Amino acid sequence: MKSYQRRTRHAMLKWLTPGLRVKRWLALLFFGITVLAVGLAQVIVTLYRSEALPEGLYVLTLRFLPAWARVLVAAVVGLGATIIAILQLNRSILAPFADRRQTSLIDVMVAHSRRQRGLKVVAIGGGTGLPSVLRGMKAYTGNLTAIVTMADDGGSSGRLRRELGVPPPGDLRSNIAALADDEDLMTQLFQYRFANGGLEGHSLGNLFLTALADITGGMDRAVVETGRVLAIEGQVLPATLHEGVTLVAEVRVPGESSARRVVGESQIPQAGGQIERVFLLPDHVRAFPAAIRAILAADLIVIGPGSLYTSLLPTLLVHGITEAIRASAALTIYVCNVATQPGETDGYTVADHVLALEKHIGQGLFDIVLANNSFPSKNAGPNTRYVLPSSPADRALQRYQLHLADLTDSERPWRHDPEKLAKTLLALYDSTVQAASSPNSQRASPPSG
Repeated sequence: MKSYQRRTRHAMLKWLTPGLRVKRWLALLFFGITVLAVGLAQVIVTLYRSEALPEGLYVLTLRFLPAWARVLVAAVVGLGATIIAILQLNRSILAPFADRRQTSLIDVMVAHSRRQRGLKVVAIGGGTGLPSVLRGMKAYTGNLTAIVTMADDGGSSGRLRRELGVPPPGDLRSNIAALADDEDLMTQLFQYRFANGGLEGHSLGNLFLTALADITGGMDRAVVETGRVLAIEGQVLPATLHEGVTLVAEVRVPGESSARRVVGESQIPQAGGQIERVFLLPDHVRAFPAAIRAILAADLIVIGPGSLYTSLLPTLLVHGITEAIRASAALTIYVCNVATQPGETDGYTVADHVLALEKHIGQGLFDIVLANNSFPSKNAGPNTRYVLPSSPADRALQRYQLHLADLTDSERPWRHDPEKLAKTLLALYDSTVQAASSPNSQRASPPSG
């Protein structure tokens, strides 16, 4: 009983949490009720002052009771009726949502309010890495923007792109799902992939986005409307709206005298050589303006994790993206992959990843390099090759603050754990802000482990 009373008092106090946008409307409600009550009181006073009243009104006005008794009865009956009405009305209105939520309404409202006051975070990339950032960060902020590559030409996205001429929806779909409720039936339906028949290989979300793009007139509008359907926290934006973006790589294949040109994002890892550089065709694809605005307004920009050559660079090479990052006042963190990717980064260290980025987009784009320093063998399997930390003396890492942490997922150790990654990113941001606010501080600090 005492435990229940404590929980009740705690829940009642939560209604006083600043920023819920509840107290102001309750105050307006009470003001309106007061005005109505004053008007009603005028009518009652007029009736009381009338000497000749019908018998029914005489009983209704309680004139047969002393004045103090009339006040007490009115207070008890009025307050009781108000409380019962509000409780029952809330129960009726919220009944459709009760079956879907295990938490109380006030807990949901407090969590939502806290997220809306969170950092403005922009995450850049694609593939399976970017959703890890979003899944972890959405518990701490609702001001999330994912900017995804539009160079995908493989699988379901590639087929839809070739057959219908639409921008590839795959990375948009997976990141929209990452910002939605993972356990919601609509999210599971959105991620459903057909296993056979004419739709084999297609995900329902890809088909949904493609159809919605045709209905609304563009993939940008389709993404917005899909976000509303799934009630996502944040937004997902394409890096560009150009429909014909193609990723091209120059690959040094053993036994060949010159680098081979490989066309298409899905073909690059299959070339069987070392990637020397990648570029986009056309070569001056312009960025989506909304993506530029999000970057310029951000508090924290996260680049990666994701496939270095086929997810991160196709986004960063879009004209305007790196320029906006350099112009932004946000703290920018590059998150290095946990494991190497066959056909792309075989044998790469952390420094090799940084050097590859610098070769394409120049130095100084980010402030911090965040890398994993845990290499578990459990659940790793025989094909996992971890990205090993470089020596802090490596020239590439001398230009940045290096931070090492255990970021691996215990079930799939070749991937980042969303919760570990989010907590580490937020801790780095907090420590950087505190350092910047201290006397004689500098934006960049020496490399550390």
